Amino acid sequence: MSDPSRPILDFSSWPPGCTWSSKYSIFRLYSPQATSVEVEVWDSFDQEAGHRYGMSLGKDGYWSARVTGNLDAKWYGYHVTPPDPLPHDMEPSWGTISDPWSKHVASQNHYLQHSRSLIESSDSFDWEGDSWVEFDDPRDLIIYEAHLKDFTAHPNLKLKDAGSYRGFLNAGENGGIEYLKKLGINAVEFLPLHKSARFEPPYLETTASGVSNTWTYYGRNHGGYMSSHFFVPETMYASNADQTPDAYTGTDLSARNELRTVVKELHRNNIAVILDVVYNHVSQYDINSLKQAAKGEYFRLDEYGNYTSVSGCGNDSNTQHPEFRKLIVASVIYWMREYHIDGFRFDLAHLIDWKTIDEITHEARKINPNVILIAEPWGGGYDPISFSKRGWLAWNDQIRNGVKGFDPVHSRGFIFGTWHHESDRGSIENYIKGTLLGGSNGRFETSRTTLNYLESHDGYTLGDFIRIGLNHQLMHDTVDRDRVVKLRDTELQLSKLAAIFLFAAQGVVMIHQGQEFGRTKWIVPDPVNDPCTGKLDHNSYDKNNQTNYIDYNDVELNIDLFNYYKGLIDLRKFSPALRKSHPESVHIVGTSDTLLLTATVDGVSTNDPYDYMVALNGNVLIEHELVLPEGFWEIVVTGHYASNKSLAKISGRVIIPPASGLILRQRR
Repeated sequence: MSDPSRPILDFSSWPPGCTWSSKYSIFRLYSPQATSVEVEVWDSFDQEAGHRYGMSLGKDGYWSARVTGNLDAKWYGYHVTPPDPLPHDMEPSWGTISDPWSKHVASQNHYLQHSRSLIESSDSFDWEGDSWVEFDDPRDLIIYEAHLKDFTAHPNLKLKDAGSYRGFLNAGENGGIEYLKKLGINAVEFLPLHKSARFEPPYLETTASGVSNTWTYYGRNHGGYMSSHFFVPETMYASNADQTPDAYTGTDLSARNELRTVVKELHRNNIAVILDVVYNHVSQYDINSLKQAAKGEYFRLDEYGNYTSVSGCGNDSNTQHPEFRKLIVASVIYWMREYHIDGFRFDLAHLIDWKTIDEITHEARKINPNVILIAEPWGGGYDPISFSKRGWLAWNDQIRNGVKGFDPVHSRGFIFGTWHHESDRGSIENYIKGTLLGGSNGRFETSRTTLNYLESHDGYTLGDFIRIGLNHQLMHDTVDRDRVVKLRDTELQLSKLAAIFLFAAQGVVMIHQGQEFGRTKWIVPDPVNDPCTGKLDHNSYDKNNQTNYIDYNDVELNIDLFNYYKGLIDLRKFSPALRKSHPESVHIVGTSDTLLLTATVDGVSTNDPYDYMVALNGNVLIEHELVLPEGFWEIVVTGHYASNKSLAKISGRVIIPPASGLILRQRR
């Protein structure tokens, strides 16, 4: 191998990262302030010392090297030397760093990660003609937000590949893909699958970089919202991953090919795949290559060189910088092309600048015009309107808060017979229409861009929110799990009323994993001796245990609610008027009771063969008699049952019990 320390070529036209061929490899790292950079190449991921090669700095701020010879399947990393004295916008050297443009890494199960990048061999995965799932309209989506591991990690399943990509495919009808098929959803949104820092510093330990873990007893980030590599699939879910502390994962390409198999199989069943992606910050505590290479360029800093933390996660990405923008856009394109991903949900999307948002939109739609782009429209501000104007879907927190409330004790919503402080009668009417601009609390230009939800990975589950809303002591008390897991009659009643509202509202619908059976996140006993053990968890991102894992015995305990959601999903899929009608086709029927919401939906604008009537009674004690429009009506949803099939035919009048609802239809 030759010494590439002297300039041989103009490398400015080469892409970042490692470009490999059988004759040579080009290495490129952006680090404009470094005084020197070397690339080290190892024969194996665990080799102690490899061959080091000097790199040359170009005018574009990239250090480059050309190393001759066949480096296929070898590993590499960079040594970055910062100036002395250290400027405030550079990090001190923490040793070897991985390549921020890596397509695969091996990482240690430790909060520092100690990652090494793989020089990739040729890619031979057989997609068997697979492509994206096509939807004529995003409102045809019924999205299921889920953590991949939680599907199959519970020991009750007794799976060989529990909590893995393979486990998701092989769990049988109770778990994984077969469970989604049984429920009837047509899109799954996975919590982050980018390689992230899953291990955190021990509780109260201060790291060498000055970060102190004061936020979790568990030393884990189960949710995956601490991204470290934006092109690399999460190796912790590979079937051969060693989960023990300090072991290495990602020592082969199992994660890549197994995740691709998951996508291919979901597509085969006409289920779209959406990734939750985190570009607004990176891991706070690992040896992060972006921080080490170009802290001042990749991140937002205050006047003293400290990371800003509007994200609340220790650092904020400087997406305005051309190099970070290039990385984000390239990452989106890569996941679409190499993993056939149908769409993306962008965490704290308001922290991403608009120029980057527009470039993502342009480049992604060039590849797939129907790509699903979803914003969490806050983070240093709140602007669902601007996302809607760009044709992005955005999480509709207004309907979430209006229907269930924001806090189960101090700010409850419609299903409890009261008003969340931002909602009123006009808002509730507008939520059914799509939360449209021009109406009360409107946030969206069209219902094509409103993503309605009542539960997500953040906060209490809807089931626990209702449990606490009806019994405030559950916010503070420890209880036996057996006491709370099965929904009581009133809890089940409110759960169904919330579900009717969600599935009858115009726009896109999303439910979170377990919402369909009133999932509880009861904090299980754990060796860390969490003082909140036995309470209901409002933020379970840190628990790699049965607090999060899905116990399908709970589904059987609340099978009535599961079947109710299954019936609503079936009805919505076959009733276009209930999801994508023109605004003028949705008519609010005036009532003297502000907690009785009645609307008719004309099926003409969607070529639906039926017209519909939706009635929602938020009163907890008062029943109402509803006078029906002329003719016979089929009942398809009551407070007890939901179906796409007619449950009964009536005319004249119908009673709506307290805290209940109805959906009726009449053939046009």
